[in-house]
Amino acid sequence: MRNLHAIVEGCICNDQKCQKELYENFYGYGLKVVFRYIYHYERAIDVVNDGFVKVFRNFNRFECTNWDELEKILMGWMKRILVNTAIDELRRNQLMPEIGDLPDYIWERVDSSERADKNILYKELIAHVRKLPPSYRTVFNMYVIDGYSHQEIADQLGVSVGTCKSNLSKARDHLKKYISKDIPQAGVCNL
Repeated sequence: MRNLHAIVEGCICNDQKCQKELYENFYGYGLKVVFRYIYHYERAIDVVNDGFVKVFRNFNRFECTNWDELEKILMGWMKRILVNTAIDELRRNQLMPEIGDLPDYIWERVDSSERADKNILYKELIAHVRKLPPSYRTVFNMYVIDGYSHQEIADQLGVSVGTCKSNLSKARDHLKKYISKDIPQAGVCNL
């Protein structure tokens, strides 16, 4: 990938080559983000593509105050758009649970310096999260993995903050049970 700063500047100016390069380099990341919410592979692809359309449409709003941290800031900004696009899709379908699976290559981390055991643990955690009921899963993903506040989640899902906190607590309880079945000797689990 050429200089990310140049690609971002090109995307701000609606340069299609830069948009294509950004899309190709961050597609896998986008699919991992969306797949935590939308489990049917073909639908997840559609949501990722819709999300990237929104990213490119709104690039004039992207602000980076620290160009040394450009990749991290850009990924966080895109993640928020992709999560919101996935939530919109879930809302249109009344948070219906999905079935499906991602090919194994999708689980490869963007940072190749990550250890293989971390990739396996991430994949196993996501597999356990997928078992949660849709309302618990969505709140868990938004709060724990994507960093939304309870108020932001409540506003996005149209529920009370209390419901959001309750769903998160129940999701954690379910995950502790799932994980303790896999690893019975592992004492307390701090999710």
